[in-house]
Amino acid sequence: MGLRTEAQALRLAGAERTYEERASGDHWDRPELHHLLDTLRPGDVLVVWKLDRLSRSLKDLLMLLERLDGLDVGFRSLTGHIDTTTPAGHMLLQMLGAFAEFEREMVREGLAAARTGGRVGGRKPKLSQTQRDELVRGVQEERYSMAQAARLFGVHPATVSRLMAQVHAAETAHLMR
Repeated sequence: MGLRTEAQALRLAGAERTYEERASGDHWDRPELHHLLDTLRPGDVLVVWKLDRLSRSLKDLLMLLERLDGLDVGFRSLTGHIDTTTPAGHMLLQMLGAFAEFEREMVREGLAAARTGGRVGGRKPKLSQTQRDELVRGVQEERYSMAQAARLFGVHPATVSRLMAQVHAAETAHLMR
């Protein structure tokens, strides 16, 4: 369905204002979404055509719905059949929140068990400790710039910048002792 038809359906559902975002629903940094959230007042109802127009991430969606609930703002999805202004819709929101909390707790327990077992999470570092040491020495001794180091070691310049900042912070902390 096109945006024009969706906007028309929202107006038929009683929307006084419509907000149109050009960015995808899977990004949190969306100016129109933040503008919309800033204009909401207690008693308002946020109406969307589909849930994924608000967010494609369940975590972000639940966070937004909790924020709306805290502002005493209702939520209604025209095609998702969710309406938190009704007792059944509010109960559904609470159940979704409970499932999200359960999922967070399961992940937390799994990570704790993995750490206890000696496993470290996250992806494998791009640079070995030897490579990191060489990169830092090379930049500190001005054998190459941070941009050159990034190219030489095959990493993003931000990785080099972050590594150098960590080294600087560690050296500063050591000097303060």
